[in-house]
Amino acid sequence: MTRFMFSLAWPFVLLLASSLASAAIVEHTFNVEDFTIQRLCLPQVITAVNGTLPGPTINAREGDTVIIHVFNKSPYNLTLHWHGIIQFLTPWSDGPEYVTQCPIPSGGSYTYQFNLTGQEGTLWWHAHSSFLRATVHGALIIKPRLGRSYPFPKVYQEVPILLGEWWNANVEEVERNATDTGNPPEESNASTINGLPSDLYNCSQDQTYKVKVKQGKTYLLRIINAALNEQHFFKIANHSFTVVAMDAIYTEHYNTDVVVLAPGQTVDVLLKTNQVVDSYYMVFTPYRSSNVGTSNITTRGVVVYDGASQTKAPIMPIMPDAHDTPTAHKFYTNVTGLTTGPHWVPVPRKVDEHMFITFGIGLEQCINPGPGRCVVLNSRLSANMNNESFVLPKGRGFSLLEAFYKNISGVYTKDFPNQPPFEFNYTDPSLANVNPSEPLAFAPKSTKVKTLKFNSTVEIVLQNTAILGTENHPIHIHGFNFHVLAQGFGNYNATRDEPKFNFVNPQMRNTISVPVGGWAVVRFQANNPGIWLVHCHLETHLPWGLAMAFEVENGPTLGTTVPPPPANLPKC
Repeated sequence: MTRFMFSLAWPFVLLLASSLASAAIVEHTFNVEDFTIQRLCLPQVITAVNGTLPGPTINAREGDTVIIHVFNKSPYNLTLHWHGIIQFLTPWSDGPEYVTQCPIPSGGSYTYQFNLTGQEGTLWWHAHSSFLRATVHGALIIKPRLGRSYPFPKVYQEVPILLGEWWNANVEEVERNATDTGNPPEESNASTINGLPSDLYNCSQDQTYKVKVKQGKTYLLRIINAALNEQHFFKIANHSFTVVAMDAIYTEHYNTDVVVLAPGQTVDVLLKTNQVVDSYYMVFTPYRSSNVGTSNITTRGVVVYDGASQTKAPIMPIMPDAHDTPTAHKFYTNVTGLTTGPHWVPVPRKVDEHMFITFGIGLEQCINPGPGRCVVLNSRLSANMNNESFVLPKGRGFSLLEAFYKNISGVYTKDFPNQPPFEFNYTDPSLANVNPSEPLAFAPKSTKVKTLKFNSTVEIVLQNTAILGTENHPIHIHGFNFHVLAQGFGNYNATRDEPKFNFVNPQMRNTISVPVGGWAVVRFQANNPGIWLVHCHLETHLPWGLAMAFEVENGPTLGTTVPPPPANLPKC
């Protein structure tokens, strides 16, 4: 019997040794500092990494260990978040300020270290401190291990495409002004592709991103929405795409001529250069699910075929209307998961925790009223989940994770509710004109978390509300990928909507765009101990309180508990 067990174990040891041998350490030094850059006719001081916009691309393979030494030479305290990295047993490297760490002070440093086992595809990294994400961000690309291939045909070239937003202002001051006045933040002046605003803007004829391609080839476009506040449609004139992954999880191949991305989301597509030799515009134009007036921040790059005329204007695609919700919803809901692909996880069927979370924008009492302050119904804008408006524990001496690890009281409470305190017609259009005196409009400020048993399965109904107006909200869950079982419009109804659940091949994501005036149902297994933020990835909404956090209890063994914090963990 001993000999038989040894014979079974030996191939596993060889496989493990082979996997370890194919893994590598990917190490970078990030210098975060201010420098001056010229955009839209003006010199502007921005905060960025290693003097580039976007910042450095991290290229790694599944199984690698990533080590990033961050030296904060900027005048601002900040953290970095590795968006979509599961951070299993490395919660101290997740990054959201005051959640898993305190900010890296100006002049300070911190080393992030995490493993990429079980993840492949396109992710990204960004500052998780106020509006600094606008210029402190970059791509994080995870390729298969050496000797393994993609679950799609071989491509000629891979092209990262990062959509960003640009302000002719200091973004810290934009965020600070909104916080001080209680008003919406100043709108961005432009969109950018890989840091360039395009020929649609003044002084930008030579600041248009170009991709040079060969006819008859297949390219992998790794598209990242790094914008702060805008969802976008993406098209290339006369071309179509095959979606092969979203949020670094492989999908069934889905053919489309338009891609839709919310802030935080990534989509990998195959582009076949099968058109006549010419130049074609690639265009990002906003998808606006609300009727709130915003500036036109369309941007475009150019796909240039070898041999194309240098004098002929590129061909422009016909873009969807900015309020084309049917096109957006079709894209968001029609893509399914690749069950035969690497790292696929079947849907857990037994649910231990059922949660119903309403969320949206609301109001709070005006502080220091005066000219230019609290212009929305004489109140400050606020936001909430289940009528709790989340407050980061700034000034309490510890991050949430450090308080969890050291069992320190007074930093947060464990009573985030499983459902809203009262039921109402969540998507009633009349709520857009809610009276500030109504209880629906206001939510108390708190720092509440929901405690989950280790390895428990959690199902969440995410329900949009129409208070002050409906909007499509991108909700990001740190520390986990989740299955998207169903999405729809109006109020969720279990009798009507549960039969629609996809348990076979649902898409998996880390950021879900909950339909405007609608709902989504997600499910995940809480097998990652620590504190994990859940929030709207529209940058305006986190300071307003559209967030909560999960406290996932430690597991029963050493390999399922939060490890000690690093020695150089920043102090509050």
